Amino acid sequence: MKRREFIALAGGAVATWPIVARAQQPAIPVIGILGSATADGLASRTAAFLRGLKDAGFVEGQNVTIEYRWADDRYDQLPALAADLVRRRVSLIAAIGNNLPALAAKAATTTIPIVFAMGADPVQIGLVDSISRPGKNVTGVTGLAGDIAPKRLQLLHDLVPSAKVFGLLRNPDNNPSPPQSSPVQDTVAIWGGTMHSADARTVADFDVAFASLAEKRIEALVIAPNTLFQSGSERLVALAAQYAIPTAYTQLDAMKSGGLMSYSADPQTRQAGIYAGRILRGAKPADLPVLLPTKFVFGVNLGTAKTLGLTINPGLLAIADEVIE
Repeated sequence: MKRREFIALAGGAVATWPIVARAQQPAIPVIGILGSATADGLASRTAAFLRGLKDAGFVEGQNVTIEYRWADDRYDQLPALAADLVRRRVSLIAAIGNNLPALAAKAATTTIPIVFAMGADPVQIGLVDSISRPGKNVTGVTGLAGDIAPKRLQLLHDLVPSAKVFGLLRNPDNNPSPPQSSPVQDTVAIWGGTMHSADARTVADFDVAFASLAEKRIEALVIAPNTLFQSGSERLVALAAQYAIPTAYTQLDAMKSGGLMSYSADPQTRQAGIYAGRILRGAKPADLPVLLPTKFVFGVNLGTAKTLGLTINPGLLAIADEVIE
C-alpha cells in the first residue's frame, strides 16, 4: 500500500471513531411524569419523586431525562397526555396525584412500566391484581385515602365534639375511585348526626360550595382527598376562616397555613422514585409489591382553634405529630 493511500485510509478511520463510539453508548432513559394537578400543586410530590430517583442512582439532566405532562386539574386531558408519552416512547411513566393519571397511563400502554403515587386502593380500582403481586406493567405506592377517611373525621369530631351537622367537599370528577362519602357518612350516622355534600370541579367552584354548605348550617367540614383541593388549599383555608367552619384537610401544608387540622398518610412519593430507578435498572413492575402507608401524620393549628373558640383536649394534643402554636 502506498504511503498516501495509507494516510487517507487511517484518517478516514479516525474520523469515524466518534460516530462509532456514540452509537455504542447506551441511550439515556426518559421518564414521563404524568400529573393530575398543576406543576405547582404537585411540586412537593415531584421533588420527593426526584429525590427517590436520585437515591436509586438517576439524576435529571445527567443520566435520565424527564418529560413533564400536567393535567392542571382538567382530568379529561389525562388520556391524551398519557398517549403523548407513549408516542414519545418513554422508558417509564410516573403517575402522580390522584388515581386518574395511573388509570389513564394503564389504558394507554400495556408494555411501558408505570409507577404510581396516589391515595386510592389500586386493587379496588383495577390497577393491579394484588398488593403483593401487582402483575403486568404497573406498581407503585398508595396512601389508601379512603380507608383513613373515617379516622380523619373522628379526629375532627374529637376537636369539635358538639358538632352534629357535618359537611363534605368532594370532586365528582375524581372517578372511578370509590366514593369518599360512604365511609364518612356511615361514621356520622353512628353518632346520630347528618352529613351534607358539596361538589367542586375547579377552584372557581369553591365559593359556591362553601355558600351552599353554610346555608345548611354545617358545624364541621371534611375536605375529601383530591389534588384539586391540594393545589387550591389556600383558597379553602380562607373560605373556612370566612365562614368560621372547623375544617379537616388531607395535607399538612393546609394546616400549617391556617387550617384547623389535617390527617393523612405519608404519600411515600420518594419510594415511587426509588421503584422507578429499580425498574430502569431492569426490575419488573410485576415483581415489586405495592407499598402501603407506614406513617400517618396528624396536625393541629392551635391559633385557628382559638379563633374558632375551640378548647383542645390535652390528650388529643399529646397524639398530634405537628402542632402550630
